[in-house]
Amino acid sequence: MGIFSRKDSTAEGTAAPTATSPDLSALTGDYTIDPAHTTIGFTARHAMVTNVKGAFHDFTGTLHLDGADPSRSTATIDVQMASIETGNADRDGHLKSADFFKIDEFPAMTFRSTKAEALGGDEYRITGDLSLLGVTKEITIDLEFNGAAKDPFGNERVGFEGKAEILRSEWGLTWNAALETGGVLISDKIKLNFEISAIKQA
Repeated sequence: MGIFSRKDSTAEGTAAPTATSPDLSALTGDYTIDPAHTTIGFTARHAMVTNVKGAFHDFTGTLHLDGADPSRSTATIDVQMASIETGNADRDGHLKSADFFKIDEFPAMTFRSTKAEALGGDEYRITGDLSLLGVTKEITIDLEFNGAAKDPFGNERVGFEGKAEILRSEWGLTWNAALETGGVLISDKIKLNFEISAIKQA
């Protein structure tokens, strides 16, 4: 089942929630990402033995969903790098410094989609340009459509979960420290994760 063909699987005689049967006309349109109900997060391996998770809390974004041709769907996201949070103030300060994100010189990170693909079922893939520290590289994000619903305030919403993996060194994020036992303090591979709720524009 795809984003524009999800069927009602509710047993006969039971009222179906709004989210179970979105159709083409209900979903096609322009959406604004709701930052209050969206997470843009990441995970990095630390000291070769554990994971450190973080998120950005100040961002804006838009989606355009095309029901007739999902490949024409698009996405944009703008993230303020000063909003990074990992649960440790000292670590957050280091990430904002010249060793990492250089937020005084490069205050924002952006994503602009260039390609969208329907993979079957509720699975989609979006490819685009991630710009960070003055470097732009292509990344691919795998998405799962979570559904569509009208909230109690009358907003028409769609939801997606997404994930991607990048090598931070490709954007010039090369700071590290060697461990006495071998290996390095911070992994080059970073896992990105997205929990997206977007509201349809009137």
